[in-house]
Amino acid sequence: MKPYVLIVEDEEALATLLHYNLGKEGYDADIASDGEEALLMVSERTPDLVVLDWMLPKLSGIEVCRCLRATQSAQKLPIIMLTARSEEDERVRGLDTGADDFITKPFAMTELLARIRAVLRRANPSLIEDMLTCGDLVLDRTTHRVMRADVDIPLGPTEFRLLEHFMSQPGRVFSRTQLIDAIWGTEIDVEIRTVDVHVGRLRRALNANAERDAIRTIRSAGYALRAD
Repeated sequence: MKPYVLIVEDEEALATLLHYNLGKEGYDADIASDGEEALLMVSERTPDLVVLDWMLPKLSGIEVCRCLRATQSAQKLPIIMLTARSEEDERVRGLDTGADDFITKPFAMTELLARIRAVLRRANPSLIEDMLTCGDLVLDRTTHRVMRADVDIPLGPTEFRLLEHFMSQPGRVFSRTQLIDAIWGTEIDVEIRTVDVHVGRLRRALNANAERDAIRTIRSAGYALRAD
């Protein structure tokens, strides 16, 4: 299952950018544009993490954070606060109110995504460990579900293991012998041609509704999952 992130941000352009990048990274994301809407949405569906702006209409981020920490079901809900305030005392105030992390605007999207992963890993390690992402590909180890650009991709067990192996090291070239050892093991006699057949099936499944080939063939070397 995708980690669910609630974005609480009244700047439409930033909220849209956050929503796009979180989706690209394999998260399920929703947007609340003010503090009251945020509390309502949390009451209807508890997120795995909240990205919470400090300055919001109706209720400020600090007030939203305080309300969430006073609600039993949201007392341990991970919260990352966004703010244009850089003063140390304001950051301390946000953390003391119950925020788990704090990031100052403007920020690099890569930094925010890294902080989200770090906070989720501390709060619920299985959410990160059970999910692999690479570009528009998402693989969920717990449900054996694979999606590309939010479209479900049915895979057989061997193709699933192949993709999981590729996604563990995107961009790395694996020789056919290495893939045999990783997927079938050393005790089973598997022909090189068998690898080509299963990689071909995986490639067709991944590319069924996509314009770009997800897997690269490197002549005389092997196969690699595109990392970009």
